[in-house]
Amino acid sequence: MALLTAKTDEQLLEELLPEAERLINRHFGVQKEWFPHEFIPWTEAAKLDENGNCPESENVDEATRSALFVNLLTEDNLPYYYNDVNRMFGTSDTWQYWTRRWTAEEGRHSIVIRDYITVKGLIDPKELERARMAQVEGGETPHPAGVRDGFAYLAIQELATRISHHNTGKRLPDKEGQALMRRVAIDENLHYLFYRDLASAALEENPSATVEAIDRQITNFQMPGTGIKDFVKHSKKIAKAGIYNFAIHSENIVKPLVFGHWKIDKLTDLTDAAKAAQEHVIKFSEKISKIGQRLFPKSESEPALAESI
Repeated sequence: MALLTAKTDEQLLEELLPEAERLINRHFGVQKEWFPHEFIPWTEAAKLDENGNCPESENVDEATRSALFVNLLTEDNLPYYYNDVNRMFGTSDTWQYWTRRWTAEEGRHSIVIRDYITVKGLIDPKELERARMAQVEGGETPHPAGVRDGFAYLAIQELATRISHHNTGKRLPDKEGQALMRRVAIDENLHYLFYRDLASAALEENPSATVEAIDRQITNFQMPGTGIKDFVKHSKKIAKAGIYNFAIHSENIVKPLVFGHWKIDKLTDLTDAAKAAQEHVIKFSEKISKIGQRLFPKSESEPALAESI
């Protein structure tokens, strides 16, 4: 079997245009309109003191506050994510439409999470605003090298974000907080499915080139919140609480994508470079699974979420 020559990003986007249109139509077939203000317990604001703090918020533990802090500031960095996705996807009307729609949906997440945090008095408003200013001034985001890398990275990132939001919501003591984080996680799940299936289409178009991209993104993945102030400190709390940690990343993201959806281990007729990438990503997946199980025993890690939340 003759091995395919990898297309340029422009050629790949043109070839996958029908698939992108199909996935956009699928997205709108299941996406439901929702409004941030309907998820916020506005009457709780009456309990806030002059500094925007609420004594009753003490029943939300520090790890959950850290998760809300990181989740929100990640969403706040949206202008830079848009810039990267827009750069990768080019100027076609269909791709541009998706990028704008995705941006609008992600922006809604920051609105609803911030309103909830503010009304419930969970994080000092001045601390939160200073952190937002620093995060957006820094504008730190990953920069996938090309379209194939972008599809892979965005699939991983959206799935990771879905799980983080979902697990954060489960730890909140009030039904409003639980409902809004679940609503955000549903959006992130739909975004994940869009990018995951684009990566699958790229695998069909040219397995070798796409396997190399997936290998790069799986083995070098970093959550987009790495530019957040005190990110390491917050991440340790989040990991220890079982909201998002190495075991969850391995069992709920890497394994399902590498072996479940993309079936990297089953691919054949690859170039020598792609075979090396295939072997590398498989060994990496097995390695981090062992590390995750050792650092975070099964009883402390989050079980895999259903495909449709």
